[in-house]
Amino acid sequence: MEQNKAAPQDIFAALRAGVLDCLRRILPELPEEATAKVAVEPPRDPAHGDMSTNAAMVVAKAARVAPPKLAAELAAALAALPMVAEAAPAGPGFVNIRLREDYLLGQVPVMLRAGEAYGDGTLGNGIRINVEYVSANPTGPMHVGHCRGAVVGDALANLLHKAGYAVTKEYYINDAGAQVQALAYAAYWRYLQALGTTMTEEDYAQAVPGGLQYRGEYLVPVGEALKGVHGDSLAPGARPADAALWLNTVREFAVAEMMAAIREDLAALGVEHDVFISEAQLVRDGVADRAIAALAEKGLVYEGVLEPPKGKTPDDWEPRPQTLFASTRFGDDVDRPLRKSDGSNTYFANDIGNHADKIARGMQQLVQVWGADHGGYVKRMQAATKALSGGAVPLDVLLCQIVKVMKGGEPVRMSKRAGTYITLRDLIDEVGRDAVRFTMLTRKSDAQMDFDLDRVVEQSRDNPVFYVQYAHARCRSVLRQAGEQGLADGLDAVPLDALRDPAELALIRRLTTWPRTVEASAAAREPHRIAFYLGDLASDFHILWNRGRDDATLRFIRAEEPEATRARLALVAATALIIRSGLRVMGVAPVEEMR
Repeated sequence: MEQNKAAPQDIFAALRAGVLDCLRRILPELPEEATAKVAVEPPRDPAHGDMSTNAAMVVAKAARVAPPKLAAELAAALAALPMVAEAAPAGPGFVNIRLREDYLLGQVPVMLRAGEAYGDGTLGNGIRINVEYVSANPTGPMHVGHCRGAVVGDALANLLHKAGYAVTKEYYINDAGAQVQALAYAAYWRYLQALGTTMTEEDYAQAVPGGLQYRGEYLVPVGEALKGVHGDSLAPGARPADAALWLNTVREFAVAEMMAAIREDLAALGVEHDVFISEAQLVRDGVADRAIAALAEKGLVYEGVLEPPKGKTPDDWEPRPQTLFASTRFGDDVDRPLRKSDGSNTYFANDIGNHADKIARGMQQLVQVWGADHGGYVKRMQAATKALSGGAVPLDVLLCQIVKVMKGGEPVRMSKRAGTYITLRDLIDEVGRDAVRFTMLTRKSDAQMDFDLDRVVEQSRDNPVFYVQYAHARCRSVLRQAGEQGLADGLDAVPLDALRDPAELALIRRLTTWPRTVEASAAAREPHRIAFYLGDLASDFHILWNRGRDDATLRFIRAEEPEATRARLALVAATALIIRSGLRVMGVAPVEEMR
């Protein structure tokens, strides 16, 4: 992804610079490292002002000054800054700050000149960060669980890019395990059906190692395609005697077909990865073996016997020597096996290879989005990444809880095509891509979600998708009307003194928090905060719109007040561009009008 250009002005960063300057004047001997945790943030209660800083509390110990005393001195110094209308000490060492209205008004042209680049940040500082998400086994269509992880991962990658990171979006294809072998047998059954076999499905299932695990109709086209490419050369009487030879052909073909279908599903969701990495290819290339050898050279691999897992009894536990990674040295609960009893790699060992490959490609930070059922896997993978990189490459993991799809107050029945679950395509076909993406971001990823098919298409304030899109559509409607009257040009240079109503100023204050929202959301790895912000912004705009219905002097376009009209149009244009900017982070297309 192309790297961001220089970030536009961020008033929170500007005031933080002012706070640090004041501290240096008050405490000239204060070491610079003492100010590292100084923050300027919106206060919890808007009645306390526009911003609040913890500076006095953070540096008081190093300065050997009581926090309340230092807060009072800092408040007096901040009150003299050109952007500050009032600064007052509060509590045990905070300073609450109210900005000058003319300073706030001056941010509107900053937004308009920056356009959708307003809010682009420098938090990432060009750091190369790899975001791996979806990474589903290529054994069937994308389902609702995959959908949430896909949306969260994609929105997070967009968010990190906006915050100044050099982002790589990656899909890790789990195509080397037993499940892919089971897929091959299932695809072969559909191939036999395409050839007209007289064998029953149950007879075949009994003859296959592990049984017939995948029975969905989605594999019917795969069997037909196998026949189209290979004819009857893979039939029982014609195929090679060595099962590994013909089954490998079927497996590779089935994986390719499944990945093509997955890419189509992801494209329908608006998700495009930069890189697809095959687990099977990494195994063939010996990446995992080399990574394990490197860990062994560091003295982190040994032969040992693990204690029985909790809940096991001596009767069902067989202690045996294993090749183990010393993951407890890096914060894990227990050391982890690297080899199975047959000498092949464990899934964990192959995953070590995956992370070693990312590090070898120059990634400086790793972020991965997993299903909640993988929560117990986090510590061991973070331990391995620390060991591989010498602690230089951090791994953050976001867990996505399950999604329950509802309609008419009842859970939706499973998909007939997939056989056992609701597919991503089912969901998109029902409500549309944008509604799916926005709704998936209305809850924190580790919170369970009910996806209400009725609610997400409802045109009401209770539907955040509609509410935010309606705000943008209203903005665009006003600007179209203004354009027809020749009023929409040069809005970044119009006087804004007419914008003094509390609802107008509240909207401007909300708009100015966008850069801070981007930075905080990226730092916390929480893209759902963007949806929350847009909901609050839409609410502020709708309040102002409704005020105009009740008070004619607040309407956006008034022929008798050309200067006030142009000022309000500038505010409307700024609102529209920041809504668009937020929606683009979420991967949602802004609408021009509601129908």
